[in-house]
Amino acid sequence: MTLYGITGKVYLILMFNAEIRRLLVQVISSWQVIVVTVVLIVYISIVSYVARIYNSGRPRQPRAPKAKKETPVAPATPESDDLGLEEE
Repeated sequence: MTLYGITGKVYLILMFNAEIRRLLVQVISSWQVIVVTVVLIVYISIVSYVARIYNSGRPRQPRAPKAKKETPVAPATPESDDLGLEEE
């Protein structure tokens, strides 16, 4: 490779970088990108604010354990053991 070939490639790379930089600046400064960015920032701010209010508005209190209902247990008698099936 000659010195000119190396410097020519470097020059092309630098031009390519300059074009990419210029293109990125144009895209980032377009009104569509700016509007979408502002809308996203506002949306995230509102969601964070509502979540903070929702979580701080309710005091955390431990719940009392629910009392279990006791069902009356019938005493075991020979009549209660019968399923209603008669043997022949």
